Amino acid sequence: MSTRIEVLRKTLESQLQPLELKVVDESAQHVGHAGAARGGGHFRVYIVCQKFSGRTLIARHRMVYEALSAQMREDIHALSIVARAPEEVSAPDA
Repeated sequence: MSTRIEVLRKTLESQLQPLELKVVDESAQHVGHAGAARGGGHFRVYIVCQKFSGRTLIARHRMVYEALSAQMREDIHALSIVARAPEEVSAPDA
Protein backbone atom coordinates (compact mmCIF):
# COMPACT_ATOMS: atom_id res chain seq x y z
CA MET A 1 0.00 0.00 0.00
CA SER A 2 1.32 3.45 -0.92
CA THR A 3 1.68 6.21 1.61
CA ARG A 4 0.05 9.56 1.02
CA ILE A 5 3.45 11.09 0.24
CA GLU A 6 4.16 8.40 -2.37
CA VAL A 7 0.78 9.01 -4.01
CA LEU A 8 1.30 12.79 -4.05
CA ARG A 9 4.83 12.38 -5.41
CA LYS A 10 3.79 9.95 -8.16
CA THR A 11 0.86 12.14 -9.16
CA LEU A 12 2.97 15.30 -9.40
CA GLU A 13 5.72 13.47 -11.26
CA SER A 14 3.31 12.07 -13.85
CA GLN A 15 1.32 15.28 -14.31
CA LEU A 16 4.06 17.93 -14.18
CA GLN A 17 7.38 16.12 -14.79
CA PRO A 18 9.26 18.19 -12.19
CA LEU A 19 13.02 18.63 -12.27
CA GLU A 20 13.01 18.70 -8.47
CA LEU A 21 10.32 17.65 -6.03
CA LYS A 22 10.10 17.46 -2.26
CA VAL A 23 6.91 16.44 -0.46
CA VAL A 24 6.78 16.70 3.33
CA ASP A 25 3.98 15.45 5.55
CA GLU A 26 3.47 18.04 8.30
CA SER A 27 0.31 16.45 9.71
CA ALA A 28 1.93 15.63 13.05
CA GLN A 29 2.42 19.36 13.64
CA HIS A 30 -1.35 19.87 13.34
CA VAL A 31 -2.74 17.18 15.64
CA GLY A 32 -6.15 18.25 16.93
CA HIS A 33 -6.68 20.64 14.02
CA ALA A 34 -10.17 20.53 12.48
CA GLY A 35 -8.91 18.83 9.31
CA ALA A 36 -7.47 15.92 11.27
CA ALA A 37 -11.00 14.83 12.15
CA ARG A 38 -11.82 14.12 8.51
CA GLY A 39 -8.49 12.43 7.91
CA GLY A 40 -6.92 15.02 5.63
CA GLY A 41 -3.23 15.68 6.03
CA HIS A 42 -1.10 18.79 5.98
CA PHE A 43 1.58 18.74 3.30
CA ARG A 44 4.35 20.99 2.04
CA VAL A 45 5.47 20.74 -1.60
CA TYR A 46 8.61 22.23 -3.13
CA ILE A 47 8.57 21.80 -6.90
CA VAL A 48 10.77 23.01 -9.74
CA CYS A 49 9.17 22.49 -13.12
CA GLN A 50 9.85 23.62 -16.67
CA LYS A 51 6.09 24.01 -17.17
CA PHE A 52 6.15 26.89 -14.66
CA SER A 53 8.38 29.06 -16.88
CA GLY A 54 6.61 32.26 -17.84
CA ARG A 55 3.65 31.54 -15.55
CA THR A 56 2.45 33.59 -12.61
CA LEU A 57 2.61 32.23 -9.08
CA ILE A 58 -1.17 31.80 -9.06
CA ALA A 59 -1.06 29.86 -12.34
CA ARG A 60 1.64 27.57 -10.94
CA HIS A 61 -0.37 26.88 -7.80
CA ARG A 62 -3.43 26.16 -9.90
CA MET A 63 -1.41 23.64 -11.90
CA VAL A 64 -0.37 21.86 -8.70
CA TYR A 65 -3.92 21.91 -7.31
CA GLU A 66 -5.28 20.60 -10.61
CA ALA A 67 -2.74 17.77 -10.64
CA LEU A 68 -3.71 16.84 -7.07
CA SER A 69 -7.45 17.39 -7.46
CA ALA A 70 -8.40 13.81 -6.59
CA GLN A 71 -6.22 13.84 -3.45
CA MET A 72 -7.57 17.25 -2.42
CA ARG A 73 -11.01 15.71 -1.90
CA GLU A 74 -9.86 13.05 0.57
CA ASP A 75 -6.18 13.01 1.51
CA ILE A 76 -5.20 16.67 1.75
CA HIS A 77 -6.58 19.18 4.21
CA ALA A 78 -3.87 21.82 3.80
CA LEU A 79 -1.21 22.26 1.14
CA SER A 80 1.73 24.67 1.22
CA ILE A 81 3.37 25.13 -2.19
CA VAL A 82 6.68 26.58 -3.30
CA ALA A 83 6.64 26.44 -7.11
CA ARG A 84 9.67 27.58 -9.09
CA ALA A 85 10.70 27.60 -12.72
CA PRO A 86 14.21 26.25 -13.40
CA GLU A 87 15.58 29.71 -14.19
CA GLU A 88 14.57 30.87 -10.70
CA VAL A 89 16.72 28.29 -8.95
CA SER A 90 20.38 29.13 -8.65
CA ALA A 91 22.89 26.44 -9.50
CA PRO A 92 24.92 25.06 -6.62
CA ASP A 93 28.45 26.38 -6.24
CA ALA A 94 30.97 24.32 -8.15
